[in-house]
Amino acid sequence: MSQFNYQNQTLFAENVCVSQLAQTYGTPLYVYSKTEFEQRWKMFDEAFADQPHLVCYAVKTNSNIAILNVLAKLGSGFDIVSRGELERVLRAGGDPKKVVFSGVAKQSVEIQRALEVGIRCFNIESFAELDRIQTVAKQMDIVAPVSIRVNPDVDAQTHPYISTGLKDNKFGVDIEKAPELYQTAANYSHINPIGIDCHIGSQLTQIAPFVDALERVLKLKQHLADNGIEIHHLDLGGGLGITYTDETPPEVASYIQALLKKLDDSSVEVIIEPGRAIAGNAGILVTEVEYLKPTDHKNFAIIDAAMNDLIRPALYQAYQRIEPVKLHSDGTKAKWDIVGPVCETGDFLGKDRELNLQAGDLLAVMSAGAYGFTMASNYNTRPRAAEIMVQDDKVWEIRPRETYEDLMGSEKLIS
Repeated sequence: MSQFNYQNQTLFAENVCVSQLAQTYGTPLYVYSKTEFEQRWKMFDEAFADQPHLVCYAVKTNSNIAILNVLAKLGSGFDIVSRGELERVLRAGGDPKKVVFSGVAKQSVEIQRALEVGIRCFNIESFAELDRIQTVAKQMDIVAPVSIRVNPDVDAQTHPYISTGLKDNKFGVDIEKAPELYQTAANYSHINPIGIDCHIGSQLTQIAPFVDALERVLKLKQHLADNGIEIHHLDLGGGLGITYTDETPPEVASYIQALLKKLDDSSVEVIIEPGRAIAGNAGILVTEVEYLKPTDHKNFAIIDAAMNDLIRPALYQAYQRIEPVKLHSDGTKAKWDIVGPVCETGDFLGKDRELNLQAGDLLAVMSAGAYGFTMASNYNTRPRAAEIMVQDDKVWEIRPRETYEDLMGSEKLIS
């Protein structure tokens, strides 16, 4: 159930009036529901029942330390792709033994730091990366636990920018070549191959691609066992989609049960890395209409949020619902392009949206909890938005709005 609903014609985040939040903290403004984060994570965790498992939240989705702390208190693991994300998890109270380190370009200093704190596993993406981890681990005299990310060449049927499981993608190792890499890993002095990793893409709305990928992973697991390499966990990645508009992704429990039915082995630990499916509908972006600009060809509603605040529409042509914070009939009803102040034609958050608008109205871009703030920038020297978390009638400012001093304070003039 969504935590963002109308009460008396006004949008509320749980039991907090969104327009009051905008008045207090300004706009653009990210607003998150703590209850939604908790409930969505628990859906994944509880769906496994007695199967050994670890739910590792994908930190790149939304990495605010307060959010990571909420999930850490639930017992969450974390999927990271950089040392910066590792440091966030540690600062948020996350357990490094529940951290898996993904990503194609791990630097030696990142590997060293991960080994120092004792992460659970590295997800290896190439022969070259395996060599580097062996070198660093040997220098530190620590055995590095690894899994190899295999590329099963499964079409996830999603946007090409967020598809990761095809042979054309930069991620992973060809599943046909993986046995050779596992044998190399098993022969190295400071590497312990303990798992198989697979992630095929994001915003998937069908179960079949997940099951197809798992079938290929299980064949690899059996091949490795036949050659004396025992695998202790399967990391099946993330990618389960959410409803932005009319998508109908499977329920979390149906998705997990389909995987467990295919696995049919209660002794193998399953690791999954959901991100969007936890965070996506747990947040909104609130923005104010600065000007209305009707023309003979297009009607533009110019808002104070921009592509630097939420890049998904410009980058992926992604569709996110845009709703008025207060329902009224005093404005101009028309189809509007919702555009920002950044000097780019691609600066839009929505096109041809039928809304009744007047200058000063507040709008809420829905489903903005995932890949919103984490992909934000300071393009056009625009301070990034504030972030707010609510639960019931409580409000926390979990990141204040950036100031111009934040943006420029570390820059230096030259003589």
